[in-house]
Amino acid sequence: MDIGSGGSRPRAQRPPGSPLGSLPETRPAARPDNAVHSGLGPFHQFFATAAVPCPYVPGRAERKLIVELTGRGAAAFYDELSRAGFRRSHRFAYRPACRQCAACVPVRIAVERFAHSRSTRRVRNLNRPLAARLLAPRATLEQFRLFTAYQCSRHRDSDMAAMNYAEYRSMVEDSAVRTALVEFRDPDGALAAVALVDRLDDGFSAVYTFYDPGRDKQSLGTWSILWLVEECRRHGMAFVYLGYWIGESPKMAYKARFPALERLSDGAWLPFMAGELS
Repeated sequence: MDIGSGGSRPRAQRPPGSPLGSLPETRPAARPDNAVHSGLGPFHQFFATAAVPCPYVPGRAERKLIVELTGRGAAAFYDELSRAGFRRSHRFAYRPACRQCAACVPVRIAVERFAHSRSTRRVRNLNRPLAARLLAPRATLEQFRLFTAYQCSRHRDSDMAAMNYAEYRSMVEDSAVRTALVEFRDPDGALAAVALVDRLDDGFSAVYTFYDPGRDKQSLGTWSILWLVEECRRHGMAFVYLGYWIGESPKMAYKARFPALERLSDGAWLPFMAGELS
């Protein structure tokens, strides 16, 4: 992928499983304010990707608006971008910029209003024996073996199932922001799940979670989000950012089940009501 800013055109290599996917063509966003000053450093150049088939809704095309995260102000810049509905992959932030489609809705959990439902209480009680540790973003072979088992069981036909250890390590460690890993282990020390997260100034952004496919009944993906809610409460932080809710995609529609969910609409975060979006 070639991404240029100013007069330079650095080449950034993305592994096959990157959320940005394959970006054979990028160009400055077609709007007069595509060079944006954040107040945190130099102007930031946004680029629009070429259209590719949407991985979530069949028959639609996907485009993204992307910006590179670099320099000492990258973390603070990404804090602002997260509140504007952006996500991160490696050293880039992105958000959908699809023509004639607004299926991707940014969502987050408002921690102060969160109260367990019957189903989330069940998941919490089921996973209380697991010990969780928030760690520096350092890849290990133990994590990679779990990652490979998860991909082969749940997403066998995806690009991520073909990732090698170097690509997995890049996914974890190639970050210009405050990235961390959460490892969940059972009482015997076995690794049950791993969550890749970004620390923000107002909470956490859940980047990617994978877990032992033999533990499907434990709902470990849900538990990783509930743990982040509890961690936010322990540290007085306000939000857990979940990425995009897509009502037409079973892979993404599950996020509507979390209590105290908010959605970004016309620049404002509002209580999530799926019925309004159908």
